[in-house]
This record gives sequence, C-alpha cells and structure tokens, in this order.
Amino acid sequence: MTNPNYPADITFLIVPGLRDHVHEHWQTHLAGQLAKAVTVPPLEHDKLSRAARVEALNSTLASIEGSAVIVAHSAGCITTVHWAQQHAQQAGRIKAALLATPADVENAMPEGYPTVQQLQSNGWVPIPRQSLPFKTLVAASRNDPLAQFARIEGLAADWGASLLDLGEVGHLNPAGGYGPWGGVHQLLQQLV
Repeated sequence: MTNPNYPADITFLIVPGLRDHVHEHWQTHLAGQLAKAVTVPPLEHDKLSRAARVEALNSTLASIEGSAVIVAHSAGCITTVHWAQQHAQQAGRIKAALLATPADVENAMPEGYPTVQQLQSNGWVPIPRQSLPFKTLVAASRNDPLAQFARIEGLAADWGASLLDLGEVGHLNPAGGYGPWGGVHQLLQQLV
C-alpha cells in the first residue's frame, strides 16, 4: 500500500533505534506503506557504537537520490541529531525529520537497555543540543519509560523543533501496544 499524496521526489529515510528492525514496529509497517522508503540496515558489528550508527545513516543517505525525510525512533532520534552535527554539509538534502519518542541516553533506562555508562563509553553522551538545520517535529510521550516528557520538551526546544504531545503512548513500540501507528501519515504530510 502506498500513500499517493507524498511528493514523488521525496524518499523517507527510516532510522530505527538500538533494537534495529522489529517486525511488528510502526516503522516497519510504515516502510511497507511508502512507495519510496529506505531503512538504515542493522549493524553487524559494534551494535552499540554511536559512531557506527551515524556512519550507517550517512551511508544509507548517500544511496538515496534527491531529498529525504528522516523518520527516526528512540535512539535513532539521537543518531539523527549526532549525524546532523557531524555532517552539516549534507543536511540540505534533508527536507524534514520526524523524531518519535527520543530515548534519553543521558539518564538511566529500564532494565534490559544499555546503562548510561555503556552509552557514554560508546559515544552517545552528551546529546547534542545544537539547533537542527532542517524542519523537525519531535513526537513525545507523557509516560515513555525511556525518557521523561520534560527532558524531551527541553531537547526539542534546543533543537529548534516543534513538539507534539502524543499523550500516554509509552515508548510507541510493540511493548507499549503499538504496531501500526495510525497518526504517522498525518504528521508526515505536515512535514513534506
């Protein structure tokens, strides 16, 4: 299924979080619905390396002709922000970005996720606070176990992004009860 209302010259660049490709995730469903979507592939090595994830995003973008809209989730949002800081000369290729439920890698996350120390030693900390050079919408949850709403509200302000309060949607992932995300197309339409 495709959405015919998207401009033909836009490719959607999907940037997953640390768990990479999850079959029932809204990003996976979205990729299947878009005529032009490319997902940053899972890492084979250095899975926790921020530098490796930024390079994977950069390599994937290099494979896309024309403009792209980034659709990131969780740590993929933080990857995107690091990428924008390090590759400012390429940021003009990005028409806009949707950063959905960014993970707060500077504070402790629930059991089963990397520790702050692991994230710090792999280059995730500190989170860049510079204004992003493209139109950005941050969609945040009020009860996200990976980030307090007030923290994401502050990051969105620092990034020069619009903030959308999604209400209580957990981490907007299958564990939070989300497979397909019905509202994502409306948000993408606002960005293109």
